[in-house]
Amino acid sequence: MNKAELINAAALKADVSKKDAEAVITAALDAITEALAESEKVQLVGFGSFEVKKRAARLGRNPKTKEAIEIPASVVPTFKAGKALKDAVSK
Repeated sequence: MNKAELINAAALKADVSKKDAEAVITAALDAITEALAESEKVQLVGFGSFEVKKRAARLGRNPKTKEAIEIPASVVPTFKAGKALKDAVSK
């Protein structure tokens, strides 16, 4: 499912226009993105939680040349599914 399909599904379930559903979904995604950019954790009870984690610098290998390369430290977003989401998916 892509963003357009998500907007269509949300509009049908909430019985609102696609334009309104798009505005709400876009605003929600923007709010989550902004919170993560500020290193805040976003918890949606029953769905899951989004947070940022720091990855340390590490040594890797170029698969083509087998040459050792240093991979710099980075900050990455992560998602951990909540129990209700896990249960719904496993049915």
